[in-house]
Amino acid sequence: MSSKRTTTNERGRIRITGFDPERVTEREPLSGWTDESERETRSRWQRALGRFRRNRSAMVGLGVVTVLTLLAVFARPIYLMGVPVQPIGIAPYEPGTILYIHDPTVSTWDEPSLAHPMGVDGDGRDLFSRVLYGGRYSISIGFVVVALTAAVGLVYGAISGYYGGWVDEILMRIVDTIYAFPGLVLALIIVAMLGRGYWQLVLAFSLFGWVTYARLVRGEVLKIKENEYVLAAKALGARNRSIIFRHIAPNAMPPLIVLASLNIGTVVIGVAALGFLGLGMPPGTAEWGTMLDQTRDTLIQPPGGSIPWWATVYPGGAIFLFVMAMNMIGDGINDALDAQETGVEQQGGG
Repeated sequence: MSSKRTTTNERGRIRITGFDPERVTEREPLSGWTDESERETRSRWQRALGRFRRNRSAMVGLGVVTVLTLLAVFARPIYLMGVPVQPIGIAPYEPGTILYIHDPTVSTWDEPSLAHPMGVDGDGRDLFSRVLYGGRYSISIGFVVVALTAAVGLVYGAISGYYGGWVDEILMRIVDTIYAFPGLVLALIIVAMLGRGYWQLVLAFSLFGWVTYARLVRGEVLKIKENEYVLAAKALGARNRSIIFRHIAPNAMPPLIVLASLNIGTVVIGVAALGFLGLGMPPGTAEWGTMLDQTRDTLIQPPGGSIPWWATVYPGGAIFLFVMAMNMIGDGINDALDAQETGVEQQGGG
């Protein structure tokens, strides 16, 4: 009886041959799994960040942008209502200081020297101090404009793509109407109407700059809203606002981030272009494009018979360096997020 009972119990069991449990416990972690995180998978953004860090050209661009931004922030002390919120001053002079008033040895159009590494402009001001300080205008306008336009474009495009129908038709016709006019021309008209100034430039590039983001996001939303998790959220009775901003908009972010990183450089060039045309910041402001506008006559009629190349090379070089670095960052972000979507690993920058 005992032998028969044992046989019956064994017949009721499921046996798996060729299975070694020790190999399962001793094997290497799967890709994307770590013991430290208790075998939790890395998020899509963590994987993209890892690919971005391995892109050498993107990291070089990020380093250049970081250095230029820090130099602009710490160029001169920053005061808020009389209280110094940033007391450090790397630049030796205020951007509007006329040097020859305080130092008779300094004259206009002095060449670069140890005392003045980037030379002196036609008004006797230190170009090194002005270039560092000018980054506050050009760089900050680029980031502020892109932040505003990307946010508006994300909401606008998400609503248009999600609801579709007559809502999408009306919103996209508005976008098409704005697209009929060149962006720089619209910005020029706004500045001509409102006048020169920091916030006038921000408004000029933000008022219609969101349309590119709106069209991009709308196309992404048209694809995303057909996914199973969106249909499941609708079936569970989730509100449209919750579906748009919790499920659809976050998944439409990757192409938006790529476009935003590339557009920062575009905005900086646009601000410099308006400054060069005399429609940017007020005259005498240490903004890179405005500085080029103040020295362009020296290329046609050089003072003293020699062209003061330093007055245009250094502000123009700052614009070139920042825009090139932002393009490298944008390409790196695009490669990282594209690899995330296609599953292709990026082993280095190119």
